[in-house]
Amino acid sequence: MTTTDILTFECETGNYHTFCPISCVAWLYQKIEDSFFLVVGTKTCGYFLQNALGVMIFAEPRYAMAELEEGDISAQLNDYQELKRLCLQIQKDRNPSVIVWIGTCTTEIIKMDLEGMAPRLEAEIGIPIVVARANGLDYAFTQGEDTVLAAMAHRCPSSPASLPGGESSDSNGQTIPIAPKQSPKKQSVLDIFNSKVSKPIQTVNSSQFEHSNHPPLVLFGSLPATVASQLTLELKRQSIHVTGWLPAQRYADLPVLTEGTYVCGVNPFLSRTATTLMRRRRCKLISSPFPIGPDGTRAWIEKICSVLGVEPVGLEQREQSIWNGLEDYLQLIRGKSVFFMGDNLLEVSLARFLIRCGMVVYEIGIPYMDKRYQAAELALLEKTCLEMNVAMPRIVEKPDNYHQVQRIRELQPDLAITGMAHANPLEARGIHTKWSVEFTFAQIHGFTNAKDILELVTRPLRRNDSLQELGWNQLVKNNVLNNVV
Repeated sequence: MTTTDILTFECETGNYHTFCPISCVAWLYQKIEDSFFLVVGTKTCGYFLQNALGVMIFAEPRYAMAELEEGDISAQLNDYQELKRLCLQIQKDRNPSVIVWIGTCTTEIIKMDLEGMAPRLEAEIGIPIVVARANGLDYAFTQGEDTVLAAMAHRCPSSPASLPGGESSDSNGQTIPIAPKQSPKKQSVLDIFNSKVSKPIQTVNSSQFEHSNHPPLVLFGSLPATVASQLTLELKRQSIHVTGWLPAQRYADLPVLTEGTYVCGVNPFLSRTATTLMRRRRCKLISSPFPIGPDGTRAWIEKICSVLGVEPVGLEQREQSIWNGLEDYLQLIRGKSVFFMGDNLLEVSLARFLIRCGMVVYEIGIPYMDKRYQAAELALLEKTCLEMNVAMPRIVEKPDNYHQVQRIRELQPDLAITGMAHANPLEARGIHTKWSVEFTFAQIHGFTNAKDILELVTRPLRRNDSLQELGWNQLVKNNVLNNVV
């Protein structure tokens, strides 16, 4: 591998070898607690969701399939009437605050006018209907969330008085929002448990910022409630108040977006949402690295502080204390090499963190790269490589997997972070692998969750060390004994 002093970008125009973006339903329906997701597609989409989300069989899912049959595709049936029937059934059974229609490849191919039908049906049944296109023709795995949040950004109120559910006045004549009334519905045991262990993040409206020293700040990106609370607390320690999150845990709590509101993302795959917030809602984007790893979290907080005119305090000591607690993991990966094949658009941030940990990154494959939205992250990656005195990795957009496998064979990295489809073939060729999808569902943001990233990265390496210590002869013996038992 040749050493370079600058980042190199290539594009191989390969296919999206990723999970289907409709899988964003898996985490979004849990994040937005009063929502219901209706995926409009074929039986293939239904089979995918059934298998991809099968790990949550004990949860009570709030999503369903509107399956397109031969009659629909040949335009013999009335799409509007069928969607109306399903939405009325959803309203009767679940009474959600919002229904999100997820368009798939099929709706794109047959040109279904979901955006045209949604406002008419919304007025007829009285429930907000948000349309998001998450088809695998145009979007990679995690970009499904991006399309949903971009659609929801249009629904955020422009003032506290325009919050969903109307308004009323208090004794002083001040306007206060009222949440929409909902009929009581039966709760499962899991819902009751989650409501006790995962309390919603408290948000404040813009009028409360009369007592703060900076403009309103809204963070966007779907994170578990505990992780979002951690990031909110980290900013609070710097005397920065978070107005709200997009998405909120309840549809009625969508953040107020006024012209000039500052917004900052927490994930690198939300470029469409960022563009919508800037162009449609006239918000000001804080371009920062993403809070992944201690180094990224510190840089994220520092950038927000600098934009809002706040002097950060104690961040260097905070970051160093986290690194000290990770030393056992760092000893396992220092000097090891890693190759990213590309799947979930988290690759640049993860690669930057692992380089800081002492690893060598040969290549960063990524399905889609928005250099404007990830400009700060790319700058931090370049700075990290220079400080660690390692070669700049090549960044390959839309990589061709055949060519990537040839490069992996030549480079022989210690670890390949890849999609599920390529893990077993690479393992058969002696390359240790880790599923990239695991980083999507793991809690990897903030100072305290850096350990979870290293736990995932070191697991295949630790497994290999254990096998070597055990010895192949002993391993075969144990396998024989297990088969006998």
